[in-house]
Formats: sequence, C-alpha cells, structure tokens
Amino acid sequence: MPSRKKASTTSRGARPVGEVVGELMAQTGFARVQAGASLERAWRDAVGESAAQYTRPGRIRRGVLEVGVANSTMVQELVFQKIELLVSLRRLLPDTRINDLHFSVVPIEET
Repeated sequence: MPSRKKASTTSRGARPVGEVVGELMAQTGFARVQAGASLERAWRDAVGESAAQYTRPGRIRRGVLEVGVANSTMVQELVFQKIELLVSLRRLLPDTRINDLHFSVVPIEET
C-alpha cells in the first residue's frame, strides 16, 4: 500500500488556509488554468473581438507571448499593432511579464 505524505505543519500546529489552498491549486493545475483564462480574456480585450476570432494566445516563454494566427495577412496587421498590444497586455496583466509577441500562422477553429 502506498504511503501517504502527511501535510507538514509549522511549530504552531495548523497551517494557514491560504497556504493549503495555494498548494492544492498548484498540485491540480488550477492556477495554470486560471492564468490561461486570464490571458485569453486580456488578449481578447487588447486585440478586439474581430481579430480575436482569428488568433489564439499561447504560452509565455521568457517574456514572449506566442500567438497563433489564422493567416499571414492577419500576422502582418498584428505586427503593425505590436506596441499598442504590448501596452494593453501590460495594463491588463500587470503581474505577467510580457516583453514581446511572436506570431505564427496556425489553423484556427472559429468560435
């Protein structure tokens, strides 16, 4: 039978609820899902509804947000708007470091 780890306690006994909830969220991936949903909403607000239907924000790696785009014409338009998009994203997601945007053409399912 696998052994279960007991939750570590402080010398005072019980642990703060916020600490336990934070650990649970990290273990279940809930925080990542919430962050992804926040990024999706912020991207939609920054780019606008008409462009959002042809784009999908992806991962953020080393401060670079990867964005999937339906076609090269839309990529070109987004490149022209890059500075404004970065300003909007930084305002909408102040705790997320986004220094650049990388656009690539990918198949996009219409929503």
